[in-house]
Amino acid sequence: MKRIVKGAVLTVLLCIGLSACGEKVKVKAPTNLPTEEKSEAEKGYDINPEGLLTSLQNHTNLVPIGDVPIPPDNPMKPEVLELGQMLFFDPRLSGNNEVSCQTCHDPNMGYGDNQPTFNKFTGGTGARNSPTVINSGYYTSNFWDGRAVSLEEQALGPIQNPDEMNQPLDELIKELSAIKGYQERFQAVFPDGITEQNIAKSLAAFQRQIVVKDTPYDRFLKGDTQALTKQEVNGLRLFTGKAFCVTCHNGPNLSDNNFYNIGLNTEDKGRQAVTGQEGDLGRIRTPGLYGITHTAPYMRDGSLATLEEVIDYYDRGGDSHPNKSFFIQKFMSPIGLTDEEKADLLAFLKTLGGEPPIFTKPQLP
Repeated sequence: MKRIVKGAVLTVLLCIGLSACGEKVKVKAPTNLPTEEKSEAEKGYDINPEGLLTSLQNHTNLVPIGDVPIPPDNPMKPEVLELGQMLFFDPRLSGNNEVSCQTCHDPNMGYGDNQPTFNKFTGGTGARNSPTVINSGYYTSNFWDGRAVSLEEQALGPIQNPDEMNQPLDELIKELSAIKGYQERFQAVFPDGITEQNIAKSLAAFQRQIVVKDTPYDRFLKGDTQALTKQEVNGLRLFTGKAFCVTCHNGPNLSDNNFYNIGLNTEDKGRQAVTGQEGDLGRIRTPGLYGITHTAPYMRDGSLATLEEVIDYYDRGGDSHPNKSFFIQKFMSPIGLTDEEKADLLAFLKTLGGEPPIFTKPQLP
C-alpha cells in the first residue's frame, strides 16, 4: 500500500510541476522512483485494488466521468435534439448535397471514418484524422488545434470549410429556408427560425448525446473494486505511474484539455496555426480516451493503426519532431515497458471503450 501511494504522489507532483509540458524548463528527473515498486511490477506481482483505489482517490485528478456539461442557452430539448439529428445526417448541408456530418463521423465507425485522414471535398485526402464525436461535449475546446471554443462553434466549422463540406452559411440558410419541414421545425423551437446560431445549437445538442460513460473504469473509481480484472488493475497502475499516461490523460474525460507536441514527424503546425506562437508548433489538444476501442486509427494524422502501436510509440519516446514536449524527451525516451506491462496497459485501455449510442438517419424533411 505504501508503495502504491508513494508512486501515485510522485506522478501527481510531476503532473503539477509540468503542466506546461512543452516548455523547456529545468526539471529534476524522477530518480527517486521506489526501487521495490519497480521490481514488483517487473515480476508481475498483483496490485491491491483497494489500495490503488484509495491512492487514486486521494492523490490524482481521476474521477468518474459524470454527465456531459450543458450550456444554459442550449438546453437538451427533445425537439432540438430531433432537429440536430436530421441536420447531422442531411447531405444538403454541403455544397454539392452529397456530404453530411455522418460522412466523416459515422456512428458505425466510432463516430469517425476509420481512415488515417479525411477525404477532401474536391478529392484527395486531408491533413488530419477525423476526430470522433464521442464525448466531444466534455472538451473546453474542439478540433485537434482547439480553434473552436465550444461545440456550437465547432459545428459550423466543417460546413464552411472548402475542404470538408464547402457550403457558405448564407447559402445554407437559404436552402434550408426553402424546405417547409425545416421551416416548421426551426420555428417550433427557435423564435427567430433558421439562423447560423440555431443550426449550430441543434447540431451541438445532438452531439452531446453521443457519450460513453459508466465503463468498468468508472465503476472502479466509484468503489467497485471488482469492476476491473487483475490485469486491468495492473494496467491502471501503469497508466497512473510508470507509463505516465495520467500526466495528460486526467480529469472527467481523461483529457486535461491542454496542448502538447508528442513528437510526430509531421508538417502540421497544430496549435501554432491558431495562436501564431512559435512554442505551439505541432501541439495538439489531448484527446479523451472514452470509446477508444472504436476509433482507430489513432493520432492526429491517423498514422498508428492499433492501440498496441500507440503504446509502442509512447514507450520509445515518440518520434523526433524538433518541438517535441520536453517532458517526453526527459522522462519517456524510452519508458522501458516490458511486454507484460504493455499487455496490462492495453487491457486497461480497452475497458474505456464502452458502447457508444448508435443514432441512425431519420426521415428528412
